[in-house]
Amino acid sequence: MLPAVVDPSNLQHFCDRVVDGIAAIFLALKRRPIIRYQRTSDIAKRIAQETAESGLFDFRRTEISPLLLVVDRRDDPVTPLLNQWTYQAMVHELIGIQDNKVDLRNIGKLPQDQQEVVLSSEQDAFFKANMYENFGDIGMNIKQLVDEFQQIAKSNQNIQTIEDMAKFVDNYPEYRKMQGNVSKHVTLVTEMSKIVEERKLMLVSQTEQDLACNGGQVTAFEAVTNLLNNERISDIDRLRLVMLYALRYEKESPVQLMQLFNKLASQSPKYKPGLVQFLLKQAGVDKRTGDLYGNRDLLNIARNMARGLKGIENVYTQHQPLLFQTMESISKGRLKDVDYPFVGNHFQQGRPQEVVIFIVGGTTYEESRSVALQNASNSGIRFILGGSVVLNSKRFLKDLEEAQRIARSSPAVV
Repeated sequence: MLPAVVDPSNLQHFCDRVVDGIAAIFLALKRRPIIRYQRTSDIAKRIAQETAESGLFDFRRTEISPLLLVVDRRDDPVTPLLNQWTYQAMVHELIGIQDNKVDLRNIGKLPQDQQEVVLSSEQDAFFKANMYENFGDIGMNIKQLVDEFQQIAKSNQNIQTIEDMAKFVDNYPEYRKMQGNVSKHVTLVTEMSKIVEERKLMLVSQTEQDLACNGGQVTAFEAVTNLLNNERISDIDRLRLVMLYALRYEKESPVQLMQLFNKLASQSPKYKPGLVQFLLKQAGVDKRTGDLYGNRDLLNIARNMARGLKGIENVYTQHQPLLFQTMESISKGRLKDVDYPFVGNHFQQGRPQEVVIFIVGGTTYEESRSVALQNASNSGIRFILGGSVVLNSKRFLKDLEEAQRIARSSPAVV
C-alpha cells in the first residue's frame, strides 16, 4: 500500500530512513533490543533484519532487554479509514496536524497569530488534559475555559479602553498566553463542528463503527447503500464506507460488493472502484496476520460478546485498533512466535519492561491514544509507538492511489 514498497528504486532509501529512526530511539534509551517482526510482511522483516545488522547497539544486554516489534500497516487497514471523535485524532482527521502544527489559513478571516497554531501537550495544559477526550466533552471543557477567562477579566473592572487592555496584557504575560489558548481551541472546535455538520459525519461514522465492530452483513449493505444514495455525503466518505464494507465482507457477499463498486463508480467518478480492489489485494483477509475483526480467535469472540452485553458507552468510539490486542498479547506473554518470529537466534527472557512498536506504512492518533491509555494502566510495561508517518484517512488514500499508480506502470511488481 506504500508507494516506496511497490517501487523497488525507492525501497532502500525508505528502509534506511526507518532503520535510522528506530536506531535513534534505542541509542537514546542506551538499550539493545530483542527484535521481532510480522511474519507475513516482507518489508517488516527487512526492516527488522537491517535494524539488527546496523551494529549500533553494542550496549550490554541487560537482564531483560526491551522488545522492538515491527508490524505492517496492512494488518489493520481499518483504523486509518475511520472518522475520529477524540480531540487530537479528530483535528488531524478533519484539518491536519504536521509536526504539532495546525494550518488554519484556509479558514476564513483569522488574526495573524491564529493562522498557524501549535498543539503540544508539553506547552498547552488544556490540550494535554483533553487530547484523548471525546468531542462532546471537549465542547463543555472549552466553555469552562472561556468562563474562567471571563472571571479573570471581570475581576479587573478598570479596563475601559484598548490601551488599558494592552497595558493589562503587558503586566500579565500569562493572561496573554491564556487568551491565545482560549481562542485557539474555540477556533478549532468551531471549525470541526462545521465540517461534521457539512459532511454529515455523525451519520457516516455510525455506519463506519458498525462495519468495524459489529457483524451483520445484510444491515451493513443496506446502511452503506443508503449513504451512497444520500446527496449530502461527500465522495471521500462514500469511498471509505465501501472500503470498510469490502474489508469486512470480501468473502461473504461478492455479488453485493460488486453492486457497491458499481454504485460508487457511477456516483463518485473521481474514485475508480479499482482502488478498493487494490486495497483488498494488498490488505485483504488473505494478507493479514492478526484477528482484525475478533472473529477468528475464541478469546476475541468471547470478548466481543461480553462487550455487546455490557452495552457501549459511546457508539462513535467503540472501535479499538488491532494494536490494542497486540499490546495485550505482549503484556500476557501470548504473542505467538510463529506469527511474530525473532530476528537471529534470540528469544525473550521474561516479560519486557519496554516495548517499541513500529508500524511500517504509518500509525494514527487513535493508536497513540490506545498506547497512552495502556501506559496509564500501569501494567509494568512502557509502550512506545512509532510509524513511518502519522496517517489520517486522506493521507492513507493518497498513499494507496500512488502505490496503485506505480504498481500499474510496473507490471512486474505484485
